Amino acid sequence: MVDWSAGQRPFVIGHRGASADAPENTLSAFALAQAQGADGIEFDVQLSADGWPVVIHDGKLERTTNGYGSVQQFTLAQLQELDAGEGQSIPTLDEVFETLGPHFLYNVELKTAALRDNGLAAAVADRIQSHGVAQQTVVSSFNPLAVRYARRHLTQSTWVAHLSYKSGFQFLQSLIPVQAVHPHYRMVDADYMAWAKKHGWQVNVWTVDDPAEAQRLAGLGVNAIITNKPKLIREALVRHEN
Repeated sequence: MVDWSAGQRPFVIGHRGASADAPENTLSAFALAQAQGADGIEFDVQLSADGWPVVIHDGKLERTTNGYGSVQQFTLAQLQELDAGEGQSIPTLDEVFETLGPHFLYNVELKTAALRDNGLAAAVADRIQSHGVAQQTVVSSFNPLAVRYARRHLTQSTWVAHLSYKSGFQFLQSLIPVQAVHPHYRMVDADYMAWAKKHGWQVNVWTVDDPAEAQRLAGLGVNAIITNKPKLIREALVRHEN
């Protein structure tokens, strides 16, 4: 069974699916990432007005759907009436796990800036357990408090991770226990890898679409590369191995 602790070369993780070739965060983008040889997918989760975990990046609907307004203002039924691109609907977390199955890796990003536990982490944890993908899933967020709440609700089989795009957050990250860090790829050099190794953390980088950059990061020993172009990056890593 595949899980985040395995893997000799960096995992290739489709960023919002194969989002360079299909509408982001849709079942078609996720299935395409799988077909392109990705080991897993990264995607964003928020709560609908009636408490369902739905997969969409922005807090507003306008950029990625034909809807208007805030995601959390609408029920699941209302959200699923919208077109998220090429006739695709906004998927639920359940639909993602049901479609792609247990032999795949999942990076669930909690999209919340809330300072209090708003129920998102608990809802995600419930769905992970229900579908039996605890070891295949890592839950991440830019919000360190969301990571803290996720750790409370998840079993120990599911990893949590801090997302970051600048080095100033490193001290804060060290205060909340995690199993991985998800930095922007430009942050990562030999010193960063040494810092992460000192803490016992895996390093999963985002978002890498340049084959040469993917090979540099593989040489540094990153554990996963999150990309909009899984096929291209998979091929680059195979060349790097050879």
